[in-house]
Amino acid sequence: MINFIDLRKQNKNDFIARLRSRSQLSRDDIKALVELIVQDIRDRGDNALLEYEKRFDHVDMLPDSIKVAQYEIDDAYAKVEPRFIEVIKKAAENIRVFHSKQLDKSWMVNGENGTIMGQIYRPLECAGIYVPGGRAAYPSSVLMNAIPAQVAGVQRIIMATPPMEDGSVYPYTLVAAKEAGVNEIYRMGGAQAVAAMAFGTDAVPRVDKIVGPGNIYVAMAKRAVYGYVDIDMIAGPSEILIIADSSADPAFIAADLLSQSEHDPMASSILITDDDGLAAKVADEVEKQSAELSRRDIIAQSMSYYGYIILVRDMREAVRLANDIAPEHIELMVSQPFEMLSGIKNAGSIFLGRYSPEPLGDYMAGPNHVLPTGGTARFYSPLSVDDFIKKSSFIYYSEGALSAIKDDIIDLAQFEGLTAHANSVRVRFE
Repeated sequence: MINFIDLRKQNKNDFIARLRSRSQLSRDDIKALVELIVQDIRDRGDNALLEYEKRFDHVDMLPDSIKVAQYEIDDAYAKVEPRFIEVIKKAAENIRVFHSKQLDKSWMVNGENGTIMGQIYRPLECAGIYVPGGRAAYPSSVLMNAIPAQVAGVQRIIMATPPMEDGSVYPYTLVAAKEAGVNEIYRMGGAQAVAAMAFGTDAVPRVDKIVGPGNIYVAMAKRAVYGYVDIDMIAGPSEILIIADSSADPAFIAADLLSQSEHDPMASSILITDDDGLAAKVADEVEKQSAELSRRDIIAQSMSYYGYIILVRDMREAVRLANDIAPEHIELMVSQPFEMLSGIKNAGSIFLGRYSPEPLGDYMAGPNHVLPTGGTARFYSPLSVDDFIKKSSFIYYSEGALSAIKDDIIDLAQFEGLTAHANSVRVRFE
């Protein structure tokens, strides 16, 4: 089921190129359809939105039924188990506490000779959260996307999620939205939902930023509307990479690899180790444990496509390879994980030790699980409060302060050939 690569004998470049090829965003046929949908929503608003909802989500609605009513949210609390409400509240609090540490403050510096400069932090006014529906309904993603916006101070948080076949919204998603501080919920999905939030319609407000995971249509729609609104990132298939030495438990490793491979046939699950015996035991555990899992067919596809056990010479080579891959999640299942931590430069989220499995971060610990994929951890960061904050700088100079540097400004402007810029300063002292 899982593939073996011995980098003591092979070159790593072909392997890394294969991982990078998992992106499907080069599909020209889907791109053309998404661009048509986006433009149609921009031109025709609610009429186009309702037509696409009927076509893709198979739900016939009127404009006044797009927004989820309060009684539906109340009913959702009655439909879900009390235990779900208990754990979702606990997870929400952990996420809220962690993200509160990310808040920054506006600042100001009084300089010499009458200068004042600084930076003002302000939250976005309206944020849009996209939440998948159907079989890919993840209430935990509601918390991870909405709570940083709430902590940042966004006053209007709206959520789009596809309706189920009967037109209702998944009750677990509704409860999670309420607990996360979402203000308004709209039953709409796909590229049409992204476009409706980006441009606004009579029924759907225009937002400043769209965040949240989705299928290839959602990802391409987010890319298409970027510039009209901000987006978080273009997320690809999920990934886990585990670095393990001889001290690691093969059953733990296999379980964590399988936890990612059940997401999607395109998900990547990788073990890097310098221990041949551990590698063989993990492969056996993967076979044994996957046979008992409900999503074993998806797991089998994922493991055969992008499941790997990679043998390296030593842990230094393992760290170098991990940084080249730049995975979404990395687990350090080694005897001294904190000693290895400083060497991990490219990763979305890092899990240390044998009792810090990746699902801990997905659900309960507090750090965000919206993470860069496809190698983009080289330059992207997890979703955070910063994603919902904008910054403005301000400058005050007195007459004397400007006079002291006026010639420098005038000369620089003239070096660039911008004589009106130079004159803007010069005229104040003539």
